[in-house]
Amino acid sequence: RRSSAQMEDVAKRARAAAQVLGGVSLEVKNKALEAFKRHLVAGRAAIEEANAQDMAAAEAAVKEGKLSSSLFKRLDVSGAKFDALLTGIDQIINLPDPVGQITYANKVSEGLNLYRMTCPIGVLLIIYEARPDAGVQIAALAMKSGNALLLKGGKEAQKSNAALISAMAAALAEVGLPADCIQGVDGRTAVAELLSQDKYIDLVIPRGSNELVKSIKDASRIPVLGHADGICAVYVDEHADLEKAVKICVDSKTQYCAACNSMETLLVHPKVVEAFLPMFAAGLASKEDVHFKADSNCLPHLPADKTQPSVEADFFEEFCCHTMAVRTIESVDAAITHINTHGSGHTESIVTEDKSVADTFLRRVDSANVYHNASTRFADGFRYGFGAEVGISTNRIHARGPVGLEGLVIYKYRMYGDGHTVADFSGPEEKRRKFVHSKIEGVKRVEDIPDSINLAHCSVKN
Repeated sequence: RRSSAQMEDVAKRARAAAQVLGGVSLEVKNKALEAFKRHLVAGRAAIEEANAQDMAAAEAAVKEGKLSSSLFKRLDVSGAKFDALLTGIDQIINLPDPVGQITYANKVSEGLNLYRMTCPIGVLLIIYEARPDAGVQIAALAMKSGNALLLKGGKEAQKSNAALISAMAAALAEVGLPADCIQGVDGRTAVAELLSQDKYIDLVIPRGSNELVKSIKDASRIPVLGHADGICAVYVDEHADLEKAVKICVDSKTQYCAACNSMETLLVHPKVVEAFLPMFAAGLASKEDVHFKADSNCLPHLPADKTQPSVEADFFEEFCCHTMAVRTIESVDAAITHINTHGSGHTESIVTEDKSVADTFLRRVDSANVYHNASTRFADGFRYGFGAEVGISTNRIHARGPVGLEGLVIYKYRMYGDGHTVADFSGPEEKRRKFVHSKIEGVKRVEDIPDSINLAHCSVKN
């Protein structure tokens, strides 16, 4: 059991590390990421052995009914998954520095200039179930964005997590960065104590089940970024190319059914139900454990031995397996209403060859990710080109959708003057300073800001 004082010390050390990391150069951050790769590769055998032990224990827990099969599927970090982990780090290395970007440059008055620049959030607490590879993805993004990190992985991946964090700790030491930039945390008690450290921890990102995310949101005053459910829908419109629709729906549901971006609800226009559903069922013939929960219009067109009548609750369900809810829907407007009522705001797709219908769907569906003629499984930071993601957010502030580097920075405002005061802008008309508020051109990064003595000569756009 970790005491409150111990966890406060952990959070304090993370804050101190964040203050160091927030000021290091892009070159140092990229050197750290290169070192992550080297140490992961050097320790690959030990990491995969630790992962094999976790997998074996988890498999036994699944057989005993103590662990879900969906969590078990997320545990593997060997083979191709390990290779993808390294590729993700390479992608992050090749991305521009998210810190120090100038997103607003304004000449307030003569000799008085204002700049909005990106800066790190500070200290992140990440709580994630299974998926030990997520710890490395998140650590790489945190390093590039200058944030210190507290990682709490699930107990089902404890050995894997420890081996991965150990490799990254060695990398930090190699490049001379504080070891406290990335700290592993174990135990529910420790997490409960950390969730009270709002003085030192700036953002909590839970990755896992609905229950996990809701419990974190209820337990902390620290802002929480995440999503509770992944109830994703695909709508097959009357103007859909049905072969295309089969391909998209099969991939959305079965490419990796345990993921939060897999299709849980299939909505089909009545005009194509009779033709499409048998084609879709045939496309799923090679998949195991496929089951449909369908409304009365869809039931006759799906395999009787795999289909049962749906109830309303099925359309609010995140199945995380090869079961799906199927419903006829009369129009794109009805599909939009259904999704906005039943969905979780994660990812939705429409299959149609009618651009006007597609535009209506994309405009009015209130989800973080909306697609036209594409699988919902694309909702992922790696596939978006972010290198990786810290999670997917359905929040309506700061970051939404797959959260990569841009979601891990906030802003600060820099103002440069020459003895300016607010009083200068009041008083008699003939004596007071005037506000200009003109855009300053050519300032993209903090390094582009001119010396204060030259500020009056910045190019401005009226």
